[in-house]
Amino acid sequence: MGTQQHRCDVLVVGGGTAGIAASTELAAAGLRVELCEQSARLGGAIHRQPADGTPATGLPSALGAQWHRLSRSLTHADIVQRTRHVFLGIDSEGLALLEDRAAGIVTTVRAAAVVLAVGAVERVAPRAGWQLAGVTTAGGMQVMMKETGRAPSGRILIAGNGPLLIALAAQLTKLGNPPVAVLESGDPLRRPGSGLGLLAQPRIASEALDYLVRLTAAGVPWRRAAALTAIERRGAALLATIVDRSGRETQIDVDRIALHDGIRCNAFGLPVSGDSTNGGPLIVRAGDCREALGAIAAEADGRRAAHSVMVALRGGKTARDDMSTRVAEQRKAQALLSELFRPVNLANDPRHLADDTILCRCENKTVGDLRGLLAQDGLSPREIKLNGRFGMGACQGRFCADTVMAVTAASRSASAPGDIAQLTGSRWPLRPVSIASLAATEIPAADANRPTE
Repeated sequence: MGTQQHRCDVLVVGGGTAGIAASTELAAAGLRVELCEQSARLGGAIHRQPADGTPATGLPSALGAQWHRLSRSLTHADIVQRTRHVFLGIDSEGLALLEDRAAGIVTTVRAAAVVLAVGAVERVAPRAGWQLAGVTTAGGMQVMMKETGRAPSGRILIAGNGPLLIALAAQLTKLGNPPVAVLESGDPLRRPGSGLGLLAQPRIASEALDYLVRLTAAGVPWRRAAALTAIERRGAALLATIVDRSGRETQIDVDRIALHDGIRCNAFGLPVSGDSTNGGPLIVRAGDCREALGAIAAEADGRRAAHSVMVALRGGKTARDDMSTRVAEQRKAQALLSELFRPVNLANDPRHLADDTILCRCENKTVGDLRGLLAQDGLSPREIKLNGRFGMGACQGRFCADTVMAVTAASRSASAPGDIAQLTGSRWPLRPVSIASLAATEIPAADANRPTE
């Protein structure tokens, strides 16, 4: 295998909030830092930059100020930036493997420590028809708008659970195409006690109020305790079936649907922080892939991770207490939001899914396929994966693993689903890699230390 090798003190994986914060903190301490990011530009999902290079607009003031601070510190830091590089894992010799998507090769990095700051992944509960063209994730639609500065055309329905739904709806409204409705499976207005807790979180309360005022002024219905249970193709349109809190069904024609049912740490296959893989580098997680708490906590946790690395490599004091305090504050805020938006409409419970519902979109496997497999007694989660190909596709279980484990638990009358790591495992590489990249000819050594533009 032809590869190109780099050396550094710390490799930071992920160019979002936590990754940039960790990188700049480490570089300021005099460590040699390489920062790799799979996209063409740094920023991550929260701070995704417009494709034409113009400054991002429309962010809440706190996030705008955060990006200005991060990007300014990055400009003055001595950091090797490698965009369009996908982290694959650590090999048997302790080398970090990166796929250089621009050059079409696999490169390696010899680092004393690796900070994993790969963010969060959206939860999307399967519904009949969720695999159809025109259906996307809310986060995906939001990222697209950040990159283009434009709202998608047509009638848009937003459905699922959590505060991201109203944030996306407000962004669509601001860009001139308000959604036809927002379907929220929780009912925050029926939890006044939790709502009062927002008074202790003025930034979150201010953002939420701004979103709701904008939606109200545009006449966008915010239908609470409502669930989108099925999607059908009707000519050029999508027919969405909605179940309200009383169980009554209604249908609506739309052109696009954005789904979102919360987020979880993007920790699929990652080792635990503090581990040393195969005698190789120290592994430290940072930001939302360690604990999904949002952008403010991610910056603080990135700096905390950087100080943990400094202590491990150079000795000295433990990680900064002020960073840990800020993370703890955001943990309380996220716990409050989780309670406020806790679902009350459970029409999308995996136990109720029809057999023909697509479960694994990568491999086109259905709920019926899984239930048929579970008719064999005693299959372990790993056997379910290998025999049924659930979690074997490009996403490696990021979208289906939760539901696979929930359907398995229901079929076995278990009180709770098992740990999804039993299905996804912990192994390198984290992502599929092309044979062409593995077999590519080695780049000349003269190019070995050139940063990706």
